[in-house]
Amino acid sequence: MAPVLSATAPAAGASAARVPFYAAQGSECALFEHCFEQQLPLLIKGPTGCGKTRFVEHMAARLGRPLITVSCHDDLSAADLVGRHLIGQGNTVWADGPLTRAVREGAIVYLDEVVEARKDTTVVLHPLADDRRVLPIERTGELLQAPPEFMLVISYNPGYQNLLKGLKPSTRQRFTALTLDYPAPAVERAILEREGRATPALAARLVQLAQALRRLSDHDLEETASTRLLVMAARLVASGLPLRAACRAAVVDALSDDSDTLAALDEVVRAVVGDDDA
Repeated sequence: MAPVLSATAPAAGASAARVPFYAAQGSECALFEHCFEQQLPLLIKGPTGCGKTRFVEHMAARLGRPLITVSCHDDLSAADLVGRHLIGQGNTVWADGPLTRAVREGAIVYLDEVVEARKDTTVVLHPLADDRRVLPIERTGELLQAPPEFMLVISYNPGYQNLLKGLKPSTRQRFTALTLDYPAPAVERAILEREGRATPALAARLVQLAQALRRLSDHDLEETASTRLLVMAARLVASGLPLRAACRAAVVDALSDDSDTLAALDEVVRAVVGDDDA
């Protein structure tokens, strides 16, 4: 199965207006820049919806480099990343995969949720992620040397890690690492005002709701309320949907299918935002 990917190519020295909005949580932007300058690969860890992908998009635009994003899944193989021979009109033609294309172009390649991919995928990354910075292509006999502008970035959600889905030490120790979490309340409010078009009062209520939901520990939730879900709720309210309905659609129903859990989550929403439809 072909990888799910997207590509953006900002011009060098892209204006601030073209740089995707990202509210820094700490010194992560400086760390990314140092990794880029020193030709070091970067591993980003963090829960779903905390801003990992937006952070990489922001930094690629800020550095003026093309970005190739691959959304990893359990059918993603090494051939999907590197490339394969295709047959068309009686000829066999080699087609680069996104990883090979990124090396040739000197792009930043981002493998989102890399632990979801098949095990042979991470092995392909090893020679690119150490001081060799090369990509062997066995089927063509090429040995591509990554240019200085190439950068390898991977991410995963530690909450999903288990014995079957995790990075081996031989892979993990090739990367510098960055841990992101949900933003501090003040930063999260600023994100909701900017990305969700929320008023300051609405942003404050949604962040208060998120904090209450994140404190829940007696319900079997795979994930808690993410910043992404809060932005979705804010946008629904901005379009005219009542706050309670927006929270139910964008937050509560997105977190669980279990009726008891949904009722408990709904009680938290009612306690924080009230019974009114303001």
